[in-house]
Amino acid sequence: MKSLKKKRRIQIITVAAIALALSTALIGYAMRDGINFFRSPSQVLADPPTETEVFRLGGVVEAGSIRRGQSEEVRFRITDHCRSVEVRFRGILPDLFGENEGTVGTGRWVNGVFEAHEILAKHDETYMPREVADSLMDESHAAAAECADPAVDPAVNAAYAPDS
Repeated sequence: MKSLKKKRRIQIITVAAIALALSTALIGYAMRDGINFFRSPSQVLADPPTETEVFRLGGVVEAGSIRRGQSEEVRFRITDHCRSVEVRFRGILPDLFGENEGTVGTGRWVNGVFEAHEILAKHDETYMPREVADSLMDESHAAAAECADPAVDPAVNAAYAPDS
């Protein structure tokens, strides 16, 4: 009698473990396309992603870089105040999208250009996506060392020069 209860208990535990493993695998499989990693322009240029990888690029729209093409195509540059990346987007931009404004795009890196399929813009005067603000803060701390090359951009170097 006891061995029958013990066998039944082991069978139930085994079935539960298999069901848990299967459900975890199915959840992971379903989420594979829903996970997008955030990167700044400096990170993208330092370690370019593959053309099949979908990721989010965030920063500030560079002043004077917005160029509207035929139909709904728009090209602009996103910067982290150290490096900048060319972005191509086909679609309708958010109303609050503009120069020197925080933005996050979702898309792929194709032949040195970020091809976005979604663009998000900040929604009021003080808002910036947390990931963008954190990235810009991290980049500003590292910018004195990274952007100290006068060949990069003298204006950027002056803005990030260490206080004496």
